[in-house]
Amino acid sequence: MNRREFISLLGGAAAAWPRAARAQQQAMPTIGFLHSATSDTVVHFVTAFRNGLRETGFIEGQNLAVEYRFAEGHYDRLPTLAADLVRRQVAVIVASGGDPPALAVKAATATMPIVFTCSTDPVKLGLVTSLNRPGGNATGVSGLTSMMLAKRLELIRELVSSDATIAALVNPSSSSAEAQSEDLLAAAQAYKQRLIVLTASTVGDIDAAFATIIQQHAVALIVDTDAFFLARHDQLSALEAQFDKNSSDLPQREFAVAGSLMSYGVSLSDINRQLGVYAGRILKGEKPSDLPVEQPTKFEFVINLKTAKTLGLTVPATLLTFADEVIE
Repeated sequence: MNRREFISLLGGAAAAWPRAARAQQQAMPTIGFLHSATSDTVVHFVTAFRNGLRETGFIEGQNLAVEYRFAEGHYDRLPTLAADLVRRQVAVIVASGGDPPALAVKAATATMPIVFTCSTDPVKLGLVTSLNRPGGNATGVSGLTSMMLAKRLELIRELVSSDATIAALVNPSSSSAEAQSEDLLAAAQAYKQRLIVLTASTVGDIDAAFATIIQQHAVALIVDTDAFFLARHDQLSALEAQFDKNSSDLPQREFAVAGSLMSYGVSLSDINRQLGVYAGRILKGEKPSDLPVEQPTKFEFVINLKTAKTLGLTVPATLLTFADEVIE
């Protein structure tokens, strides 16, 4: 090989390097992540999601890219955000933060793989054909959190008198609001407990709901599992702190940490980790139709004793024994 041929060969190889690098970059799969809340309120859930991906061998920024979209509590934005991810032709769309994101993504595509989380029955929502054999293009994790409302009412009744008024707060914009209200009212009727159901879908609505709680002399509050309330756990806890003798049972650990009396519900971190695992398995070739919808396996009951002391409440030993975590 003479000098001219060597230089020509070297030049051809050098020109090929950028093309090879571009091809490798294009080969990196991209998935979409849609959540109904704000990004700053679900940081630990996103971390759990990434941990689930890591379990299947995918690390964001190394062999995987993620397009994040957050509705910031405005459910009317979800269809547009879902449609944007579909236009970008991502490999998988992960819908987290309750029923609304899952329904928005399902409406946006009938072919692109979907991994969802929902709080009610995904079969009734039309997301899958069955839990064991989802069929179609979607699978995920069903929290079935609406089924735990009766348990949460039972827990809060341990701290109030039988003739007391208990309030419940639901988001009317959620597809599960009506079912949750009916379940709560049925449980209250069985216990012969007076219950008032209030609604809130904005920050102002929450303030108005608390004004009604005081007016109705309610001594306890149950907040539903909607992501709108999770994103505003600081506001809810701050309002509760203003009213003496007002105890609460909220759906996730984050509320108790923020200062609410107690929380009982599924571990959202564990659910989001499972979403990451399923997304990774689909990237490796498995079909959503063959992956059964998972049920939550980890539940958390947290009591904030500091808040109990502030409210002048004595937490029964039976509740303390039942608790997974007690915040002193």
